[in-house]
Amino acid sequence: MAVAAAQKNREMFAIKKSYSIENGYPSRRRSLVDDARFETLVVKQTKQSVLEEARARANDSGLESDFIQDAAHVGDNEKTIEDATQHDETKNGHFDADNDDGGEKGDEDYTLTEEEVILQNAASESPEAEQAMQKAALLLRMREGMGSLARILKTIDNYKGCVEHLETRPSQASGTQFDALVKVSMSRINLLQLIRSLRQSTSFAGVNLISENNISNKTPWFPRHASDLDNCNHLMTKYEPELDMNHPGFADKDYRERRKQIAEIAFAYKYSDPIPSITYLETENATWQRVFNTVLDLMPKHACKEYKAAFGKLQAADIFVPHRIPQLEDVSNFLRKHTGFTLRPAAGLLTARDFLASLAFRVFQSTQYVRHANSPFHTPEPDCIHELLGHIPLLADPSFAQFSQEIGLASLGASDAEIEKLSTVYWFTVEFGLCKENQQLKAYGAALLSSIGELLHALSDKPELRPFEPASTSVQPYQDQEYQPIYYVAESFEDAKDKFRRWVSTMSRPFEVRFNPHTERVEVLDSVDKLETLIWQLNTEMLHLTNAVKKLKGSHFE
Repeated sequence: MAVAAAQKNREMFAIKKSYSIENGYPSRRRSLVDDARFETLVVKQTKQSVLEEARARANDSGLESDFIQDAAHVGDNEKTIEDATQHDETKNGHFDADNDDGGEKGDEDYTLTEEEVILQNAASESPEAEQAMQKAALLLRMREGMGSLARILKTIDNYKGCVEHLETRPSQASGTQFDALVKVSMSRINLLQLIRSLRQSTSFAGVNLISENNISNKTPWFPRHASDLDNCNHLMTKYEPELDMNHPGFADKDYRERRKQIAEIAFAYKYSDPIPSITYLETENATWQRVFNTVLDLMPKHACKEYKAAFGKLQAADIFVPHRIPQLEDVSNFLRKHTGFTLRPAAGLLTARDFLASLAFRVFQSTQYVRHANSPFHTPEPDCIHELLGHIPLLADPSFAQFSQEIGLASLGASDAEIEKLSTVYWFTVEFGLCKENQQLKAYGAALLSSIGELLHALSDKPELRPFEPASTSVQPYQDQEYQPIYYVAESFEDAKDKFRRWVSTMSRPFEVRFNPHTERVEVLDSVDKLETLIWQLNTEMLHLTNAVKKLKGSHFE
């Protein structure tokens, strides 16, 4: 059911309005922000499907549930009594105050929370799983004062539960007198029945199962080691030549087959494998040459100095040449020597979460296919020409490489809403960013450097230019039908990094992460031992730096 819902939306997004092509770029282009919003929609519909399936199982098992919670509210239960009392959740059903035996009023509505779905799924695995002991915390909002505590304890005893902790406090919610936090231990099946029984009492304005003992894990999975990126290859099926009739290769069967062959090579790639070489066709190399020569013409006047310097190094290494598309393995080795970044072949458009997560490991996911030969200056989705000429030079710059990695690190464990904000920051910086250089505007965004029309538009007096401030940039609506009406200007990469770090510190993620380049592992800084180890490493580095300064000063005075 969830897969069908996701596929339906992919097909919906694959049907695009017709667009015009002007100066090498379509009026509708692929956007990481659009991908993030698409992901959010799919996640909500997937959760909705899970809840519907859980409802059906509950009916089959006798735990009848005539309710599901709106997917927009799934997962919003708080982990502490303080947070929970401030949350304006969906109102639960009302039941007979004296009904402690599990009877219900059939005409009432209920609310199935994500924690209950997970608990119910765990209980339904087997008869043994039903009787497995489960620790849980319940937040009860009492309308009638402390007299309800006796009913609570009696009901828990009826379901053979053990009360491990009980605390109360005056309620901050209207219509209730006290909130009670009760930690219990009982079988899973009895816990589900207990929740239903308590909800049948009009003594309570709310009964919520709070995350406890792995009932629910609110932090989404994210890769911890570079090898985990093997699992980060989910594609966004948008603008594909076999789906989008407006794609330049839609009617070209040979081109579509070529794309499939190259995609299969990427799907088969695993961590630590050498990147397979692609034997590019003569027409593909000719397309590369036309775009390459155009970039050479534009670069001296419009590109930032960091881009030009790295471009020259790629030319000197015989990687960037006009007659041949570079192989990703050669480019990856070049980047590794200069900034520690590497490339990984991608079969197509990755989801925003997967793409950003890769940056945390200094890995850039790059396609290997080439845009259609009939449209050399236009591609509705990134191809290897856009990524090689647009992104690679700046990934060879240490400061820009670090900025890209910090965006990736900030995405690990972030909420869907925060992924959208990070994608928007990426859109207005890495793709469409401008910077100051000797009081002149220069482009560093990959989409600008590979689009003649938009580059000239961005550097003209037509658009509005704003200073880069992540808080406002992250919520700025983007334009995917025409050229951007607004661009953000960074004073420098260092200034952009500093502002970005301060903004990321305000995000809701309850932990910090760091990348260990020696182990290629992301470490979650959630214990004193980890912090002490990190402090020891930093102190060692500071000692070396201090000694180096002393020696340089001594040499200078001599």
